[in-house]
Amino acid sequence: MKFTQYFLFVKQRSDRALIKEEWILKTIQNPIKKEIQSDGRIRKWSYIEEIGKYLRVILLEDGKTVHNAFFDRSFKEK
Repeated sequence: MKFTQYFLFVKQRSDRALIKEEWILKTIQNPIKKEIQSDGRIRKWSYIEEIGKYLRVILLEDGKTVHNAFFDRSFKEK
């Protein structure tokens, strides 16, 4: 996986440090939902059973570079 400098900086925050790369990869490969933002970035979500939360991963337009990843408290699976 590739990461933006922004992601590498933000992942040092205490609430982001516990996000495992395997969860990010799972979300990229098998999302339960996918959206394209107006700027071309790609949002993907998956449910992380180990902690009972939804993870949102934001990819750059290339679909490979992780720009952000965080637990999305407002996500509702339909």
